[in-house]
Amino acid sequence: MSTKRTYQPNKRRAQKKHGFLKRMSTEDGRNVLKSRRDKGRKVLSK
Repeated sequence: MSTKRTYQPNKRRAQKKHGFLKRMSTEDGRNVLKSRRDKGRKVLSK
C-alpha cells in the first residue's frame, strides 16, 4: 500500500481560506492585498 499524497485540492476550502473575500474581511488581509497591488501583482488572491 502506498502513502497518500499530502496535497488533496479542494476548491471551496481554498476559496474560504485564501479567497478575495476572506482577505477583505480583516485589516491584515487588506494589507496583504495592498502590498500585492503596490508590488504590481497580476493576481491579488485566488
